[in-house]
Amino acid sequence: MRSDALLFDGGDWNFDLLRRIYAAVEQVAIEDMKLDVYPNQIEVITAEQMLDAYSSTGMPLFYKHWSFGKQFLANDMLYRKGMRGLAYELVINSDPCISYVMEENTAMMQTLVIAHAAFGHNHFFKNNYLFKQWTDAEGILGYLEFAKNYIANCEERYGQLAVERLLDAAHALMHQGVHHYPRAQARDLKMEAQREAERHAHQERIYNDLWRTLPKGPKQRPTATDDRRKALNLPQENILYFLEKSAPRLEPWQREILRIIRLIAQYFYPQMQTKVMNEGTATYCHYRIMTLLHERGQLSDGAFMEFLQSHTNVVHQPLFNSGHYGGINPYALGFAMMRDIAHICTDPTDEDREWFPDIAGNGAPDETLKDIWANYRDESFVSQFLSPRLIRSWKLFKLADREAESALKVDAIHNERGYREIRRAFGRQYDVGWQQPDIQIVNVDLAGDRRLELEHKVGNGVLLAEDSSSQVMQHLADLWGYEICLNEIDRDSRALIKHHKLQPRPLGSA
Repeated sequence: MRSDALLFDGGDWNFDLLRRIYAAVEQVAIEDMKLDVYPNQIEVITAEQMLDAYSSTGMPLFYKHWSFGKQFLANDMLYRKGMRGLAYELVINSDPCISYVMEENTAMMQTLVIAHAAFGHNHFFKNNYLFKQWTDAEGILGYLEFAKNYIANCEERYGQLAVERLLDAAHALMHQGVHHYPRAQARDLKMEAQREAERHAHQERIYNDLWRTLPKGPKQRPTATDDRRKALNLPQENILYFLEKSAPRLEPWQREILRIIRLIAQYFYPQMQTKVMNEGTATYCHYRIMTLLHERGQLSDGAFMEFLQSHTNVVHQPLFNSGHYGGINPYALGFAMMRDIAHICTDPTDEDREWFPDIAGNGAPDETLKDIWANYRDESFVSQFLSPRLIRSWKLFKLADREAESALKVDAIHNERGYREIRRAFGRQYDVGWQQPDIQIVNVDLAGDRRLELEHKVGNGVLLAEDSSSQVMQHLADLWGYEICLNEIDRDSRALIKHHKLQPRPLGSA
């Protein structure tokens, strides 16, 4: 191996070397792997800045909130005591795609994280259908700047406590603040700040203080229940959206903050559904890129060994009876499935041809993987591409835990029926509809007592956790301003299992 061909020799780096590393990685990613990425922006940050990014969900230009400071202090304490490490990189789904790399990284680690984040994650962000449907990569940074300034201005005008209480309530409902089905067109975040200014200007134009003195007309008679629900687009799964549009007591600035929170929640919605695929794609890409750089003499044997150690740690999957077990490692599962699919495309067995006739032996692993990266999410990816070979290799099986039975039962093993049942059950673990409670607003009489009625469709007998659900419901009641009730009903029989009822508090109260 020629020393003059090496990108670096040792662990030290400077910005000129970082540019050479980026150029070498880009050449492999674009010319050899034919990845399609947004323009890249590489930011070098300190450990403290990485901790700060952790606390604000990894987003730059984020608004201020006490919970972010709390998370920062907790992470900082653990990091300084040596009880946890920090990510080597952080990547933002934006155009340009922003990758934060730690200044403490070695030259090899900078090469690895650029391959992983700036090209692996970047390609996935740009091409996966969920991100195309739900996110506006070009407009997100400008919208975050608008949101930060808007909330800061509200704090000056209406008081920090009032804004903080509103954010507390909105944060508690973020998971119930997304549309689960595509809208007619993708949200253009660049126009959101302009729309807010137009709404504010309209309110200023039509405002007249004399309107307060006008006599009130007769109380509006309530319409029929079905007509009322139709007019309000009920049932409604996006609770923050409904509150923004219909909560009787919210001021315009409060509605705008709810809008900000739900648009940010919607931005993160695809990431919840693609953790295995996203990390698997990035890990597969960095493995391919680093291997090719080594084969071409641009990485020394020592640097490649350092890479393999780090890579092995990333894709390690502890056994279920290990003290380190914390569930399925998305890096490990995603990377294993990507390599398995590439193997099926190039060197299939008879079993592979039986289970995957459309891709087995097609000789086009890169094209096959890019098609999968573009058109699947975790649930469908695992359900369709987890192979019997991987099920055996990972020693997967299915347990039945039935309430009426005193013991667990092995419900699926390694045979043809068992493989299909294991794959179906495993894939369901990544279905967002299975992971999160199905709570919808089903009725409200705005001309009557204004009580808000919600339903939780209980699946598999799993009710809402008492402590956390009561706190979240209190936040909902505070935002609505009137009594709310929630019925937990069986999804199949429609039988009532549990009833909750709460009265509101003033938004500024403790």
